[in-house]
Amino acid sequence: MDARLNPFTSPTAGKAFKHLMSVGKVIKDSALPATTQELVSLRVSQINGCAVCIDMHTKEATAAGETPVRLHLVAAWREATVFTEAERAALELAEEGTRTADGAGGVADEVWARAAKYYDEEELNVLVLLIAVMNMANRINVITQQPGGDYVAGQFH
Repeated sequence: MDARLNPFTSPTAGKAFKHLMSVGKVIKDSALPATTQELVSLRVSQINGCAVCIDMHTKEATAAGETPVRLHLVAAWREATVFTEAERAALELAEEGTRTADGAGGVADEVWARAAKYYDEEELNVLVLLIAVMNMANRINVITQQPGGDYVAGQFH
């Protein structure tokens, strides 16, 4: 697959991407555990079919010490025993926050309550921001057909 566009070469998109990278750094440097960030980023990207982000976040998670078993089971996290209850709550929030069109009511109160049981208000703010930013990045990459496979851990950080 060849990319339709290279957003980094556009003056306008290039400026916007610099700001997005800044947002990503703020999220990365937050109190939300790095493992949770990578699991959520990976799950959102799987749902959206974003090859470049799946590539990026599996490699970043691996570089941060995540195990292959957990990475392989993210897509089936509900049936897997390798995730903590807090991670499961974050993954559930990520799924509902990504599939808003599938569930006419958006994120269910029960899903939010489970996440709020494990994450404080600041961490919830970061989770919401992460889910939204990942969905935006996924959509840009899917629309422009950015290929996955060539990412090197740490490339954008």
